[in-house]
Amino acid sequence: MFLPTTKEELKKLGWSKLDIILITGDAYIDSPYVGVSVIGKTLLKAGYKVGIIAQPDVNSAEDISRLGEPKLFWGVSAGCIESMVSNYTATKKRRKKDDFTPGGENVKRPDRSVIAYSNLIRKFFKNTKPIVLGGIEASLRRIPHYDYWDNKIRRSILFDSKADLLVYGMGEKTVLELADKLQKGDSVENIRGLCYISKTAKEGYIILPPYEEVKTDKNTFIDMFNIFYNNNDPITANGLCQKQDTRYLIQNPSQYNLNSEEFSNICNLPYERDVHPYYKKDGAVRALETIRFSVNTHRGCYGQCNFCSISVHQGTTVISRTVESILTEIEEITKLQDFKGYISDLGGPTANMYAIECEKKLKNGQCREKKCLHPKICENLKISHKKQLELLSKIRNIPKIKKVFIASGIRYDMLMNDKECMNDYMKDLVLYHISGQLKIAPEHTEDKVLKIMGKTSQSYLCDFKDIFDRLNKQYGKEQFLTYYLIAAHPGCEINDMNNMKKFIIEKLKLIPEQIQIFTPSPSTYSTLMYYTETDPFTKEKIFVEKDLGKKELQKRVIRRAS
Repeated sequence: MFLPTTKEELKKLGWSKLDIILITGDAYIDSPYVGVSVIGKTLLKAGYKVGIIAQPDVNSAEDISRLGEPKLFWGVSAGCIESMVSNYTATKKRRKKDDFTPGGENVKRPDRSVIAYSNLIRKFFKNTKPIVLGGIEASLRRIPHYDYWDNKIRRSILFDSKADLLVYGMGEKTVLELADKLQKGDSVENIRGLCYISKTAKEGYIILPPYEEVKTDKNTFIDMFNIFYNNNDPITANGLCQKQDTRYLIQNPSQYNLNSEEFSNICNLPYERDVHPYYKKDGAVRALETIRFSVNTHRGCYGQCNFCSISVHQGTTVISRTVESILTEIEEITKLQDFKGYISDLGGPTANMYAIECEKKLKNGQCREKKCLHPKICENLKISHKKQLELLSKIRNIPKIKKVFIASGIRYDMLMNDKECMNDYMKDLVLYHISGQLKIAPEHTEDKVLKIMGKTSQSYLCDFKDIFDRLNKQYGKEQFLTYYLIAAHPGCEINDMNNMKKFIIEKLKLIPEQIQIFTPSPSTYSTLMYYTETDPFTKEKIFVEKDLGKKELQKRVIRRAS
């Protein structure tokens, strides 16, 4: 069933009042790929009455009041994408299209959606139940952060939104515990994965430099961010507190990761895999095309690329679903009326991290002194694609499955380090799992820039392409690699882009379609570098291109490649 979004649906269910109302900046797609749906269905499974209001009009009471007031709390999310990233390009131009809005026109998502929706609730519901922020926008803005659009350090979004609580990271466990404690009238202040505001600092927690210092001193901001980043792993994390006016932001330690069974159960909840009819009538939601027949095999990423927000939201531990869970979901998909036999994507943040993790990290937590994949792959990470190969073989044998595509991209450096299974995995990719093009993300070709990005050397890219081209020729396939590349990343100068142009002409022999200008989104190391013009690991100054015209020029260097 869809979660209710209208009074008529409440009447049909026999519900007079909801326990929890979730607000989102996206159209309501009931899918395991959509965070607000996952949270809603998880709460529903636990016995709570949950409703959703999607993309409410912030200038009227009509949408926000149509389900009444909840008994326990309001849950507020900007949606699947940070609202400022969704609304603006890297050169600060307003985006005309929105893949999560019916009809595709970008007219329904307010800037800083979490703040806008919290204000909307306060406007029409005085002295209401707690407002709880969640989702990626709240998660990445939970501490003082550099805001590219304001070009300044903003406070925690919990302060600016005047909300009561903030759930950060993947929130299923935290939200369930929160609902249980609110229902019982118990204190919520020790729930892991939760932030709140206090009149006093919390004993035993790490004291971060106060907001008034980090907003004016870049070195202090770097020190603060390093402490914040190093306290995200649930096994090793300490609680944090920080003065942000006369009060304190309290960040409890990270919530413990779901285990494989728990994650599998959440993915196998009964999702409609469609847009709710109330919103569907306003036009197609383009995002549905990508996720309707896709299957998530795992969450988290230990790549820790400096420009990526996954580390501080999903986490750096890969949690993989059971094979049985994945096969069950695919069999359910085959029963859908308009399924044509094609799984659009089987993967996660990086498809070939499935069932690969470091046993030492699972026991003792993330290493603080080194990363799993950079500058080289750690010897403790035993890379084997054997389990994914077995999974792919089983899926190919499911009746009604014609083809399973791996469209979410792979880490070719990992694959090249799997001496046992590399050839078999590459062969299976080429023969069975590519829809004409395979996405990979080298991001750049110059080792100087790759080092700043936290990516491995270009040599892996050349070796991977050689094998890919050879296998396609061997099996008579016309398939190609598509490359995601970034211009104007911190450390990247115009000469680096000219060198990239030469590389792609001589080595890749194509003009890449997927090149984008670096966007400084909140709470990543690359954004920290952009703001401070400093390498936070060495404290050395680095070049940062901040002129919008010159950023465009870096991008055009590649687009003119010939």
